[in-house]
Amino acid sequence: MIKTRGFHVALMSLFLGTLLLSPVWGQGFKPSRPVEVVVHTNPGGGSDVFARAIAEMVDRERLLSHRMAVANKSGGSGATAMAYLAEKKGDDHTIGFFTNTWMVTSLTRKEAKVTINDLTPVVRLILEPMIAVVKADSPYGGMKDFVEAAKKNPGKLNQSGGSPGAPEDLYRLLIQKTTGAKWNFISFPGGGERISNLLGGNVQLLMAQPQEIGEHIRSGGMRVIASMTERRLADLPNVPTIGEQGLDVPILDQARGVLAPPGTAGGVVRYWEDLFGRLVQTQSWKKYVAENQLEEAYLKSREVGEFWKKQGDLLRSLLQEAGVKVAR
Repeated sequence: MIKTRGFHVALMSLFLGTLLLSPVWGQGFKPSRPVEVVVHTNPGGGSDVFARAIAEMVDRERLLSHRMAVANKSGGSGATAMAYLAEKKGDDHTIGFFTNTWMVTSLTRKEAKVTINDLTPVVRLILEPMIAVVKADSPYGGMKDFVEAAKKNPGKLNQSGGSPGAPEDLYRLLIQKTTGAKWNFISFPGGGERISNLLGGNVQLLMAQPQEIGEHIRSGGMRVIASMTERRLADLPNVPTIGEQGLDVPILDQARGVLAPPGTAGGVVRYWEDLFGRLVQTQSWKKYVAENQLEEAYLKSREVGEFWKKQGDLLRSLLQEAGVKVAR
């Protein structure tokens, strides 16, 4: 009987040890096939451009033995992408790139069955500025000029952007509430459509990140009329901030980072923390950040969860201030 009991104890110890070392617990995880990278925009949108740049840098720096394949899951202002990631629970070869839009959607869309808080935070990578641009031959020399024109002609001017509730739309609502001006927000699913409609004269204003529209600014097709930042951007020293133009609205932190399906194991999260931690130390990354006027803002998983909470509270109050109905 003693020998039998000892055998059972040894067998149980071996079983538990196997579990603890098993990939089920994420220990020793390393991708064994291509990694699917989920974004909420169509090709050409900000998240798509960012994800493809990341994939290229990871490949160039040989940080991953398998390629990253971008999967565009557009629709519902990030709701479709979040729902898709939820369906990938248990798949350690799928990650997603989040933006503030995912947070706003989680707060405002009651029909969204999955929110950002249902997913697993991995890392925050950057904070990025937003700039306001017009067509090169536009009569508006600054954002204040555009606002004054919108006051004189309410509902006649148009702004192109992504989904309703996206940061560019939220800025519009805040400025309108502050100034009494009224203009329209025209939603386009792809970044290319937003740009072409501005260049084609169908809309008069576009707010976007510098990397999305940098080539059009450099070629002379677009002109920057304001930076939606606290301080002037180093690469645009002659462009006044929105505050310098007398428009007193809160500045939103535009964050981009990585998350994973619900319940992703700690070992898998740590693998991605390490990979992206090594990426942000490379010269490829430093060059990309500098060229696109981004702010390095690397955070690990636990800190990202805390950031989501604080940012969610801020966005909720700003949305309510702008008159947007909050569902959660």
